[in-house]
Amino acid sequence: MRTPLIPTPLALAAALLLAGGGNALAQEVSSLKPITVTGDAQASPLAPNAQAEQQRLSQVPGGTNLIQPQQETRLATLRDALDYQPGLVVQEFFGGLDQPRLNIRGSGIQSNPVNRGVQLLQDGLPLNEADGSFVIGFLEPRNADYISVRRGANALSPAATTLGGELDFQSLTGTKGDVLRLEGGSFGRFGAQAAKGFQGESFDGRLSVTHDKYDGYRHHSGSRRTSVQGNVGILGDQFENRTYLSYVDLDVDIPFVVPRSMMEADPRDVIGDGSTASHPLNVYKRDPHRTSRQFRVANRTFWGTEALNNTFGVYAQTVDDTFQDPLSVTATDGMTYGAQWQLSGKYQNLDYRVALDWARSDMDRKLYVVNPDNGSRLRQFGNYDLQAENRNALLGFAWHVSPQWSVVGNAKFSQAIRDARERDSGNRLNQDWHYISPTLGLVWKPAEDQRFFVNVSRSNEAPTYWEIVNGSVTPRPSAAMPIPASTSLSELKLQRADTVEIGGEGRLGSGAYAPQWALALYHSDVKNELMSVSTANGTAAGTYNYQGGTRHQGLELGLRGSLPAFGDTATLDYRIAYTFSDFRFKSGEYAGNRIAGVPRHLISAEILYNNGGLRIGPNVRWMPAATETNHANTPGTQQDSYALLGFKADYRIDKHWQAYVQADNLTNKTYASAFVIRNTAGPADPTFLPGNGRSITAGASYRF
Repeated sequence: MRTPLIPTPLALAAALLLAGGGNALAQEVSSLKPITVTGDAQASPLAPNAQAEQQRLSQVPGGTNLIQPQQETRLATLRDALDYQPGLVVQEFFGGLDQPRLNIRGSGIQSNPVNRGVQLLQDGLPLNEADGSFVIGFLEPRNADYISVRRGANALSPAATTLGGELDFQSLTGTKGDVLRLEGGSFGRFGAQAAKGFQGESFDGRLSVTHDKYDGYRHHSGSRRTSVQGNVGILGDQFENRTYLSYVDLDVDIPFVVPRSMMEADPRDVIGDGSTASHPLNVYKRDPHRTSRQFRVANRTFWGTEALNNTFGVYAQTVDDTFQDPLSVTATDGMTYGAQWQLSGKYQNLDYRVALDWARSDMDRKLYVVNPDNGSRLRQFGNYDLQAENRNALLGFAWHVSPQWSVVGNAKFSQAIRDARERDSGNRLNQDWHYISPTLGLVWKPAEDQRFFVNVSRSNEAPTYWEIVNGSVTPRPSAAMPIPASTSLSELKLQRADTVEIGGEGRLGSGAYAPQWALALYHSDVKNELMSVSTANGTAAGTYNYQGGTRHQGLELGLRGSLPAFGDTATLDYRIAYTFSDFRFKSGEYAGNRIAGVPRHLISAEILYNNGGLRIGPNVRWMPAATETNHANTPGTQQDSYALLGFKADYRIDKHWQAYVQADNLTNKTYASAFVIRNTAGPADPTFLPGNGRSITAGASYRF
């Protein structure tokens, strides 16, 4: 029996030690200038800059991240933007323009092919479909001024109630991101972006077009993506209105999973190469792939003052998504629309918020059997009419008891509706859940750049249609027999978690080279956790609620700063992110076992020599312990530990021109970047997705 991580005397002592250190340094630290967050000085209520967002996050009684992707050397994938961030676990499938598995605190840990468990926001409005699912490949970090992450129950949106929290991508506006960018590299990688904006006293606008192509390291792993995003803003006295448009076209070939022995022999191979040419799941013949398209339009309006203001937003988006695994095709054609209103105000030392959120998705989903000879659609075996609807209300407050102490709380009242009907059979399953997601926290700010917090919360997550609608196809026993296929609907319970969190952030010591730290420790008791598992073939086997109870607990630690280097202006800039995840079954069938899916330890670190316009140095992504791939924790089935070494150099030639080169996996390490999750498995089962070998990317940009 292992002692829970939180709360324990050691954890509480560590927190008190940090708090005491912050108090002892308060007088000295108060004389320092505030922590610098770079960003355009211009800001407005609907397009706040990084400094304004940092100020807002300082009032949150829990773990947060403020990410500025425009400062990164490369932005070819989502992991380029989210790396070196504590608490964010990104597992790439095969290193291209694919759908990496994103999870925070184990939320949506097993979702595949569509992610869940985290609320994605674009400029404050939900990007998820109303059932909670999202296509992560629709995100474009090159168009984000910053990404604001509120982990766990610290989410600020009334629509975010899950254990994972929310990520808000704030768009570049006006002339902030005027750029021409080209890049290319190993395995046929090519990327291009053209973005231009305009800026006036009372209006601004911006349009960006990006295109990416990737042949792939593994066989049958090519991908391409085209994205068009734009926004227009109208600014007045105590008034602002913004309209956002976007279109994304994504096409990804899927090399699919292989057994460990095949990965170690040649990580580029897929089932269908060499001795597996006659395998019934030959990837070349069955052509697993995904094509997804989204068109989105949104509008937000702000009016009022800091003392009392309103914000109202509406959005509509279409999705045309086809996911084909080696056995079946799931084709979804949907329309989502929603609205959100918020009233914010101040009364003496009390800040308050009232918000309403509504969203609905109407989806047509069809299931087909894959022709084993050429990958075409052999026959239809499911035809669904799906309607999802969410209704949310939020009451929130921040009571500033003194300049140093604040009590922060909110309660989210939600109704989630998931109605499903199979048109051909008439089978119907209508489900709805009512729940309250409360949070109560305490923030202590002993100095301008020191923050300590504690909170208790309850989170809730309703299942998506990827969990509710099931499709099962069995490989044909013989060429003369039909391929068995069936479909069904799953009645599922709400996943619920009670969480306690403690931590803080600030500076260690004083002076120009004092590092900035961030620490959060959390313990979540989860009831009816949604478990999505795979068959022996690696295809989806369905979702169920685990009845024995589960525990998610962990530590999220970040450290960054600079050290003096050779030269009057040179520094060594470093950043380290460590995420510890201890997820276990409390009782039931797998009592005491680790929940499969997330690395127990994950470390990302880099150090760059910075002098003038040059930044150059190494980095590492290290998973020091094996990760379970099935809940039975079967010996010989774990994802092995690995360390990936990289190197980057970028040079800002002048205020317009910049060039970079980045190398990944310098030692050409063979490793599994991701895997499918099962209840139980054998060592010979196809489980792993091999990661990229050694690669180099180079690029140049011109900023107007």
